[in-house]
Amino acid sequence: MDHTDGLARAGTLSIHDHTVETPVFMPVGTAGSVKALPPDDLAALGASLVLANTYHLYLRPGAEIVRQAGGLHRFCGWNGAVLTDSGGYQVFSLQDLRKIDPDGVTFRSHLDGSEHRFTPESVVDIQCALGTDIAMVLDICTPYPVDHAVAAADLEVTLEWARRSRLHHESVASPKPALFGIVQGSVYPDLRRIGAQRLIEIGFDGYAIGGLSVGEPKEPMWEMTAVTTAELPKEKPRYLMGVGTPEDMISGIGLGIDMFDCVLPTRNGRNGTAFTSRGPLAVKAARYAADFSPLDSDCDCPVCHRYSRAYIRHLFNAGEIAAMMLTTRHNLHFYLSLVRRSRRAIAGGEWADFAGEFLERYRSGAAEET
Repeated sequence: MDHTDGLARAGTLSIHDHTVETPVFMPVGTAGSVKALPPDDLAALGASLVLANTYHLYLRPGAEIVRQAGGLHRFCGWNGAVLTDSGGYQVFSLQDLRKIDPDGVTFRSHLDGSEHRFTPESVVDIQCALGTDIAMVLDICTPYPVDHAVAAADLEVTLEWARRSRLHHESVASPKPALFGIVQGSVYPDLRRIGAQRLIEIGFDGYAIGGLSVGEPKEPMWEMTAVTTAELPKEKPRYLMGVGTPEDMISGIGLGIDMFDCVLPTRNGRNGTAFTSRGPLAVKAARYAADFSPLDSDCDCPVCHRYSRAYIRHLFNAGEIAAMMLTTRHNLHFYLSLVRRSRRAIAGGEWADFAGEFLERYRSGAAEET
């Protein structure tokens, strides 16, 4: 870890031949592509690590096709680092299409109904074939709400699968990805502590906090994040999966989280919402029809330098693909700039002031927009 300021951390991950500065936001490229943005634009925005999904790539085009292409980096034309989720969340969200047993999970494809099987070992093998830099273990993403007994049973399976994943990973020939364990346990502090402690005993290259931002209120989400990070090794990266809004990232960084991913900047961008220093802006609203100011007057991205709210609104109303591309590009710049500014604030011992000023401005503008 390079710098700390309270619980907030700024560091550097070295993965294969990639260097990733943390805190880091990972744009989501589920199927090997960040929607509405080509790899060169991602690189120009300063993205260093993107997330792809094992489940989706396994089904289409198939891990063997990607392997034959030379791995995800060559297949996708992306020169930065790649993290692949294990696909556990996607599989377990298919409640009517899957069956869990102690050895793994059998599921039917959401594409054509064909039957498939994931085990902890096969998921490691798939991610190795994809040529990822960071691989995630297969886990059970417990839904919310859930009884303590059910969450405890899911945790036991997750921990056994984590043990098997690590054992199999050790047998894989190099070069191989870093392997992250995933702490589950729903909203129960005792289960979160047990999960973290037992994963540490197994030993992983990094640790993720999963099973949050799945419908639970914010208060228990942050309570479980704090409980879990307090158990995790200080020298290993910490990844809060599927989170979140700009406010969430500020809260997570303040609790010692290093890595984030979320579909919001790209999904909301495609639907006409821009993230700005004064909160989200619904650019398709009629009030912006003759507003020739940029999406965010404080933003230095190419979109804000060149295009107005009125023009981008016009593109959306005209059904032009450029509307989605421009708003997505702005949103990712906003997210990536936020973590860069956070790193600088931590390094300079100014984290609390930076976080407070950002949240005050962001929330006041969001209130005006609504």
